[in-house]
Amino acid sequence: MSSTGSATTTPQGDVNEVDEAVSVAVKAAMAEVASRIDAERRKFEAELDEKRKEMETMAAAAAIAQVHAKRQQEICPIKLPPPEPKSASTTTGGSTASPASTSTPTPTPTPTPKSTPPPSCPGSASPSAGTASACDGCAQKGSCGKSGCGGGAAASLAAQTLKGDIEFRLQLVEHKIVVMSGKGGVGKSMLACQLAVSLAERGFLVGILDIDICGPSVPKMLGVPHTGAFQDSTGIKPIRVNDHLVVMSVSFMMENPNEAIIWRGPRKQGLIQVFLKDVDWGVLDYLIIDTPPGTSDEHLSVAQNLATIGIDGAIIITTPQEVAIHAVRKEIDFCRKSGIPIIGLVENMDGVMCPMCRAHLPVFSPTTGGGKTLATEQNIPFLGAVPIDPLLALSGDTGKPYSATDSPVKPALAKVVDNIVAATNTH
Repeated sequence: MSSTGSATTTPQGDVNEVDEAVSVAVKAAMAEVASRIDAERRKFEAELDEKRKEMETMAAAAAIAQVHAKRQQEICPIKLPPPEPKSASTTTGGSTASPASTSTPTPTPTPTPKSTPPPSCPGSASPSAGTASACDGCAQKGSCGKSGCGGGAAASLAAQTLKGDIEFRLQLVEHKIVVMSGKGGVGKSMLACQLAVSLAERGFLVGILDIDICGPSVPKMLGVPHTGAFQDSTGIKPIRVNDHLVVMSVSFMMENPNEAIIWRGPRKQGLIQVFLKDVDWGVLDYLIIDTPPGTSDEHLSVAQNLATIGIDGAIIITTPQEVAIHAVRKEIDFCRKSGIPIIGLVENMDGVMCPMCRAHLPVFSPTTGGGKTLATEQNIPFLGAVPIDPLLALSGDTGKPYSATDSPVKPALAKVVDNIVAATNTH
């Protein structure tokens, strides 16, 4: 019997062991399920939090745009166009008769077709009529002073409309500054960005407009990601860098940031006009306009479009060597001939400071005296000299603000900004 009892208890023990293993496996499976659910919940909550932040940002931006639009409307209400004239009719003794009721209607003369002028036609009243770059290829070139010109009154009306649109957009911009240089590679865009960032850090409301159409670099230097421009009923919205700084560039209108922009002068001029008349700049203390090197279409467009509404002036950038100085002399001459006031001259890359002993080591030999001598020669203010600092170049490459507080470049930049603020506040 004992052997029989022993035989009957063995299967029962196996069953218990199986039940216990199943229980452990089920618990492990339930724990894994709970872990997965917890992970999915955390992922969902994170996505929900990101969505909430995105919606809050969009709502805040829309609210800000609405407030700015309301303020602009209060300051300068939009004038509605005059009502359209009534249809042609004849009035006799207070009664109105339609032309159809007359026995012999007067035939409408067929106008003589004329060649359509280019969109940037300066008009027959302009001193540059017939000689401007926009006149090249115009069928009416050479007859601008005659009644047969295809431009004339239409071009003058278009110019007046453009002037009014630009005045409306920039009426709340207190100071307008153009950063220029006759030579490429002198650090003009870098200094334009540093000027904008420094003014913003001081509490000013600043906008920076990059009109280097073929080589826009301001968005990269400010760390603004490649994004499309947004437009609503109040205009094209500049991209916000922080609470005090906004930026606009052709880079925001390109699908591929690495795509080459191959445009002729009239198309460049048209885009710059869009930047000035259609971008909702709002209230700004300073609008910094970064230009390409030289004296080309972009510079002429800015000079012409801002001439009537006022511009504080140009900040001209040079480096110490004579090759740059020689080109900058031409830029100074361009400003004087086009009527752009010159705020002053900045010498960039003024040597390098030894990180160990702080000794000033010249890099580019000023064979003719450098920027300070040029400023004295041309009778323009010298705003300051900025030495080379690798961290400053790195800040532009990474799009992060320059923050080397112990660098000799920091006080040099501060001095330049101080002189610019002082100069513009006297205007």
